[in-house]
Amino acid sequence: MKPVCLVVGAGAGIGGNVGKKFAKEGYHAVLCRRSDKEGLDKLTQAIEADGGAATGYLLNAIEDNSIEELIESVEADIGPIEVVVFNLGAQIGDRSLSNTTQKAFEMGWRLATLGLFRVASAVCPSMEKRGRGTILVTSATAGVRGNAGQHSHAAAMGGRRMLCQSLNAEFGPKGIHVANIIVDGAVDAPDTLGKMLGAEKFQKLREDRGLENDGLIVPEKLAETYFHIAQQHRSTWTHELDIRSFTDLAWWNH
Repeated sequence: MKPVCLVVGAGAGIGGNVGKKFAKEGYHAVLCRRSDKEGLDKLTQAIEADGGAATGYLLNAIEDNSIEELIESVEADIGPIEVVVFNLGAQIGDRSLSNTTQKAFEMGWRLATLGLFRVASAVCPSMEKRGRGTILVTSATAGVRGNAGQHSHAAAMGGRRMLCQSLNAEFGPKGIHVANIIVDGAVDAPDTLGKMLGAEKFQKLREDRGLENDGLIVPEKLAETYFHIAQQHRSTWTHELDIRSFTDLAWWNH
């Protein structure tokens, strides 16, 4: 039975590529996304065609008990979850305070912070019994710096970061590695940045900064970092790190 890497938020960017990397390294990749079953099927089929093992699920992370039931099912039917990649986004776009409804603000928190809490609550007991496990959490610049128009996103990601620290304090000594990965730059991902910018602007950005220029974060390369963190010896665990392309200014410089 292969160890399981559960990816919550497995789109065509970071999540999908992390799933591919873990599958290539011998894990059974369990890939979850909210919608686009066709895209999910293509992703799992590509992994299987490359000799890996993958299972896809459509998951509404807001729905009551959806996360909990999924984790219980995976543990029972597929195998022990050794690695969780929590990659749910919570970006609702730039909105002034007056244009941020209570519902929109709460949605960011439900996805970014409550979602991680629910995943950890469901998976940590089993990991604790086994004495090992890894939870890799994708964060964003908003987790360390608030900006105008980012009331929901910054509050949600800041909460996610603090939750990672609290989980580490409780479960690190029990053998569970929690790492907060701050993606401090633009990712060459069609279903996140591409949707935000629109197809034409996204392609122009790729031509100017991405592709052979390496000025956008390349998801396939970022997946290698996620895998490396998951394999670290516990005497040298990384608990938080920043990721950005060589052309990006760090969040503290601008």
